[in-house]
Amino acid sequence: MFDVVPATAPIHYPVEIEAPDISSYRDGNRGIPYFTTFESGVPGPNVLITALVHGNELCGAIALDHLFRNDVRPLVGSLTLGFCNAAANAEFRADYPAFSRFIDEDFNRVWDLDILDRDSHSLERARAREIRPIVDEADVLLDIHSMQNATEPLVLAGRHEKGRRLAEKVGVPRLIVHDAGHASGRRMRDYTFFDDPADPRISLLVECGQHWSRSAANVAVDVTYRFLHAMEMIDDALLERHVVQPVAPSQTVIEITELITVTTESFSFHDDYMGMEVIPKAGTEIGVDGHKSIRTPHDNCVLVMPSRRLSLGLTAVRLGRFIE
Repeated sequence: MFDVVPATAPIHYPVEIEAPDISSYRDGNRGIPYFTTFESGVPGPNVLITALVHGNELCGAIALDHLFRNDVRPLVGSLTLGFCNAAANAEFRADYPAFSRFIDEDFNRVWDLDILDRDSHSLERARAREIRPIVDEADVLLDIHSMQNATEPLVLAGRHEKGRRLAEKVGVPRLIVHDAGHASGRRMRDYTFFDDPADPRISLLVECGQHWSRSAANVAVDVTYRFLHAMEMIDDALLERHVVQPVAPSQTVIEITELITVTTESFSFHDDYMGMEVIPKAGTEIGVDGHKSIRTPHDNCVLVMPSRRLSLGLTAVRLGRFIE
């Protein structure tokens, strides 16, 4: 149930929010713990919104709890709300909030078909197989996450144009990132058909801000209602009642050009990067991985979500360029 020990100096962010009590949502109505579907009776998309893919990322649980407590129901199609890694979340401790990201392994790295279909076992793999039928029926997925560092919220829209179009339709966050995921395993947002440019089914992963900040919770609620409005599942009045943050005048798109994965036990950055730093010159060394120099591949290189979990096989940083 432990998170990977950070390899860089820790930053002790305060825990400004409380994990909601999700026990009343355990039974749901799908026969799968913590998943509930609301049917409108009107033709429309099957929409899935997920939280707690990582058990210590509380903002998504707060957003789903907000929908439940306000009796939000879809005007069209069906809406499914799901708390994914509830077992990890049950271990959350405000005095050591880096606990409880997962129990056995990262739930958001097990969505490769060969992992799901293979006879291999962990709590997270079992849970992924349990909820897989619900993911399989989804036309649209919003997966709500948060970040290690206090940087600007962003949406990970995948590799293909369909993800960007949906992110633009939602209108928030301001930053849209085109990326292909991680070398260490496939995310739920990249599951099979979501990552097929010819398939209309589509997904977004939103990173709402620093894990335990009040602002991340506010962003999660705001994005969730704007997403439902973009899906025509709620009307203008309900949207206006619950959103509190203005839409950015325009969104900015970042294309990931290189993914840096840790390959040795001695990876280190040269600076305490927080994320969204822009390195002006190509070839600038930003760190080392053993004897290998890690350099920016082009001018005006953006550092996206540099990690403090610099363990073998994990993503150290995404390198990108602004394309709009």
